[in-house]
Amino acid sequence: MVKRKASTSMITVLRNFEQDPAHHLAGPFLPQTPIGSLTPERSNSPDIRRRHQPRAVDPFLRWAVVPVASLKVLLVPIILYANWEFVYPILAQSIPRGNTYLSSDIPNPFAQFFLLSHPVPSLDEENLRYQKGWSDLLFIAYYVVFWSFIRQSLSFYVFQPMARYFGIRKHKLDRFAEQGYAMLYFGIMGAWGYRIMGQLPTWWYRTEAFWIDYPHWNMIPELKRYYLMHMAYWIQQLLVLVLGLEKPRQDYYELVAHHIVTIWLVGWSYLINLTLIGNAVYMSMDIPDAFFAFSKLLNYLRAERAKVVSFIIFIFIWTYFRHILNFYILYSVWFEYDLIPDSSKVWIWTNGTYLNWWMKYQVFTPLLLLQFLNLFWYFLIMRVLRRAIVGSEVDDVRSDDEDDGEDEDEDKPLSQSKKDK
Repeated sequence: MVKRKASTSMITVLRNFEQDPAHHLAGPFLPQTPIGSLTPERSNSPDIRRRHQPRAVDPFLRWAVVPVASLKVLLVPIILYANWEFVYPILAQSIPRGNTYLSSDIPNPFAQFFLLSHPVPSLDEENLRYQKGWSDLLFIAYYVVFWSFIRQSLSFYVFQPMARYFGIRKHKLDRFAEQGYAMLYFGIMGAWGYRIMGQLPTWWYRTEAFWIDYPHWNMIPELKRYYLMHMAYWIQQLLVLVLGLEKPRQDYYELVAHHIVTIWLVGWSYLINLTLIGNAVYMSMDIPDAFFAFSKLLNYLRAERAKVVSFIIFIFIWTYFRHILNFYILYSVWFEYDLIPDSSKVWIWTNGTYLNWWMKYQVFTPLLLLQFLNLFWYFLIMRVLRRAIVGSEVDDVRSDDEDDGEDEDEDKPLSQSKKDK
């Protein structure tokens, strides 16, 4: 009896997930009201809908939601950098030679906000390498603001006007813009990660190269920039969720957990010089996310045939990248960890070696947690696919609103609006 109740409750929970229009994964694949059409009358629709009240933004956080404010913040280090480049040499020449406080050899202190810091001293400028350092925190902070600017600018000036052009209604503009931004971001970063992996010994998941010749603390410039910009992106995404700067989703805590695990993976792998495995994990996540966002956009646009084809392609890509390749990575952490040179199996900060015996579990645990989240979402994806193949019972579910039904009055037929009055 207890088992039956438990199984019944689990089925109910899963059914709620797959038919929840506000769920970030299943919601967008519920049937959408055809563009330009009117929503049929529903007798069981509630008379009063809970509307999301936008949270008042603190003046110090305006950069996170207002593109002009974020642009101003971004310009400050650039202006100071340019001022230093042009003014400082003049000042240095006008100061007596015996002065030790000013020298023309002092590097521009504002460059570290948007340019890479901590190059490895080398006579070979063609094979420049970088190491990690404290100035990377300034770089990350700057690009958190940068991603806020890019996200809000694309949303306001590209994707929302595009959605209006295609007849998408008011209460879906934000969701359409979110998916447009996600498609661009993950598409570009996935292609960039692919290019970078082609320059590394780990090309196409040669997992033994994760550990051979560790520590990999000398990074090619592209790898370091790619890594830090990814970190900035996920911090910006987490800030948007935690600070309530956008309309919350039903699966809010699920997404917060995902972002925390991701930042844990990114930060820890960068700190302990495991950027090669980090690049492999990044790419396995970014590429399927780009296809996923594209499928969502097609669903919003009511491109029925295209969305079915793209969704099927997406399932194969998700399966390969997020599960098959990630299981290879998990296997490598568990069984190939001992390929690390014996001299590096100690925690010595100054040598850049951190992988002693217990670090194996520290690396394995967040990857396993991420895989559990991926498996849960994969299960939901399979239920969405089954629902699309087996039956059409969801066709009667009012789901043209991925939020909580606001602006429903805009969708009612004129006769129904008069009746309500």
